[in-house]
Amino acid sequence: MANDSMLKFVGREQSYPVKRTAVERADDFKEIAQRYAVEPAEDQAGRCSQCGVPYCSVHCPLHNHIPDWLRLTAEGRLREAYELSNATSTMPEICGRICPQDRLCEGNCVIEFTGHGAVTIGAVEKFITDTAWEEGWVEPLVPGSARGQSVGVIGAGPAGLTAAEYLRGHGYDVHVYDRYDRAGGLLTYGIPGFKLEKPIVMRRIDRLKAAGIVFHAGFAVGDDASLDELRSRHDAILIATGVYKARAMDLPGGGSRGVVAALDFLVASNRKGFGDAVPAFDDGSLNAEGKNVVVIGGGDTAMDCVRTAIRQGATSVKCLYRRDRANMPGSQREVANAEEEGVEFVWLSGPQSFDGGDAVSGVTVRKMRLGAPDASGRRTPEPDPAGDYAVDADLVIKALGFDAEDLPTLFATPELGVSRWGTVLVDGKTLMTSLDGVFAAGDIVRGASLVVWAIRDGRDVAATMHKYLKAKAASARVAA
Repeated sequence: MANDSMLKFVGREQSYPVKRTAVERADDFKEIAQRYAVEPAEDQAGRCSQCGVPYCSVHCPLHNHIPDWLRLTAEGRLREAYELSNATSTMPEICGRICPQDRLCEGNCVIEFTGHGAVTIGAVEKFITDTAWEEGWVEPLVPGSARGQSVGVIGAGPAGLTAAEYLRGHGYDVHVYDRYDRAGGLLTYGIPGFKLEKPIVMRRIDRLKAAGIVFHAGFAVGDDASLDELRSRHDAILIATGVYKARAMDLPGGGSRGVVAALDFLVASNRKGFGDAVPAFDDGSLNAEGKNVVVIGGGDTAMDCVRTAIRQGATSVKCLYRRDRANMPGSQREVANAEEEGVEFVWLSGPQSFDGGDAVSGVTVRKMRLGAPDASGRRTPEPDPAGDYAVDADLVIKALGFDAEDLPTLFATPELGVSRWGTVLVDGKTLMTSLDGVFAAGDIVRGASLVVWAIRDGRDVAATMHKYLKAKAASARVAA
């Protein structure tokens, strides 16, 4: 049966779910693409060539069994496809929405190399799990037999939530501490609804709560309790805070009103989507409506900002990036979506100053050109003798990425080992920090990265914490 349903990539063209028109989607924060119907999903899954060495799985941080669940989907065996997808990922429908598949699984699809267009892996993954939720196939998380040990997880983002799920499944009492009033981290407050509608995140969190995982919202470690206090409450601790400190941009006029950080802008927008009171949005400080907006940066956060500004009713939206399109770090699909929605990309452009005095009125921009490759292999931008020019701006959003906060100071634990970049140092095998029983995972270890890598790290650290806790319990029994 599999032979009849697969290998259809020659006679069957690549087809993604239909996107709403740019005009229509720019008026709201709903996801931009429809979901596959059953027949198109099966058809697209059937394009898979069932490679002996599946590069799609190799280049997926979770090493999802992609060809296998594509085959099951093509054969109409959707529940089995879901169960296989769910076996390696705690959030498959979220990854299906926000993973940069063009850089990972689909970008390494053998069918793509042949010129026939990659299998639409992300869209099928989203279809499988959305169907599973609708059909009731997503089962409750069942805790393992109670072990009498507890774990404290600091940070309710994808790494923390993933580790919490696995550890609860092993039978540990799990408490999750997060500074925000809702769990989810950047899934909730950093990623706009047009990429990830918030009920998708909330239903995952509700499933964890139903399993007995205790969430402590609005809990700031360092203020509400020190790290040492949490260590005294639990048998092990996981630090999974992510990285939230905006990367600095020291330019003249940087303190002007209207020059804001990307995360502040995105959090305000997402809070409005939840119906929260957001004074800084209502007074216009973090609202792009009627403004000439300039976003500085070329990553996925910059793409989120420009597309959010369009939806808020900006008069114009420009994205300044110091390299060219081919050398930008953000997803090319996101760039294409942004261009369709009316964003203007100004390549090879670096800001020199923010003009206007108390309130920003423009950006002085220096033209750039590409020089020799840097350590990452990308060509290094350098000033172009052609000179500077001015761009009008009422709102400038800095989206240059994120760095780690000073956790040893923030957590009142100076003995916590960190790198020169502020990321937490861990043992390569155990993922334990310099403090016994304190582990770390996700962006706070690897630096700003992808959600799928955070999920992978959460899965890995849960396994090492489980091993540590079993050994700890065994030692206690011997001592008794």
